[in-house]
Amino acid sequence: MLILMSLNAPRQDVNSVKEKIIALGCTPHEIPGETKLAIGITGSNEMLKKENFLLMQSVEDVVPVSRKYKLVSREMKSENTLININGSIIGSEELLIIAGPCAIESKDQIFEIAGQLKEMGVKFLRAGAYKPRSSPYSFQGLKEKGLDYLAEVKKEFGLNIVTEIVDQYTIDAVCEVADIIQLGARNMQNFTLIEEIGKTQKPILLKRGMSATVEELLLSAEYIVSQNNYNVILCERGIRTFENATRNTLDLNAVPVIKKYSHLPIIVDPSHGVGIWDKIPAMSMASIACGADGLIVEVHSHPEKALSDGFQSLSPSTFKKLLIKIQEIAPVVNRKLTLSRNENNLQLS
Repeated sequence: MLILMSLNAPRQDVNSVKEKIIALGCTPHEIPGETKLAIGITGSNEMLKKENFLLMQSVEDVVPVSRKYKLVSREMKSENTLININGSIIGSEELLIIAGPCAIESKDQIFEIAGQLKEMGVKFLRAGAYKPRSSPYSFQGLKEKGLDYLAEVKKEFGLNIVTEIVDQYTIDAVCEVADIIQLGARNMQNFTLIEEIGKTQKPILLKRGMSATVEELLLSAEYIVSQNNYNVILCERGIRTFENATRNTLDLNAVPVIKKYSHLPIIVDPSHGVGIWDKIPAMSMASIACGADGLIVEVHSHPEKALSDGFQSLSPSTFKKLLIKIQEIAPVVNRKLTLSRNENNLQLS
């Protein structure tokens, strides 16, 4: 259920509504809006009736919400959620570009690629310090040392840092460095972890699980938003199907579907979705064409030497060509890509 009030409703009236919700055994959630003050209600209570609130001061309407996910739905909030990260507005006309290697392998490696991406005008560096892997014998990341390197990179280049949390024990350490916390596909339904990182109020990049439906992804996002953290970026990264020509099946259908049913921004990870480096540029452009708010792309200075996911990583030169193409096609779908004040940075060498 959603209670709509005027933006200039007295705080006393707002508090009275919230107190009544609590008295009925439910939880109120103030939802930021442009034209109305909305209070979403979560919880199950047979005593919760529309008539309970219609006659209260400053209440303009009471709207039932039919979907399992409440707070992330368009029914709760009609306008797009915009997330401001150090001046970059995610979910706006401007496309979000996150790039970097799968894992931090050494100080020299992460500084080299960070410098190259900075030169291209990229503002968000993604690199894993902790790496959950399918095999216990695969490279698991540099862990705390990797976070130290990311902190140095952030200070040196002024890049926003995106890195993954894999368990509750590393939340504080990752939050010290990260501007966006990545919650990987393997943890999309680790609800205890999701709730804990939701409490940090940090922006969270929530990746779709390997076999998760759109509804399951949105329900996972609901766990975060229920902690009053609306800074959630959804990520389509491919799902597991019977097709084995690519690493996963990149489900671009999910982008317009999510745009219809949720107000949260959504980006696409074509690197994991396809898993083959020379197919990634085409799927990146298709992602923008279908309405994605941005991309997260694996880029490695020396893909042939990468300790993880080298075959799906773009070289800096290939990535630079992709950025130019995205700049060209973005206006067709009423988007734009502003990477740097110095446009010479994107001239092909």
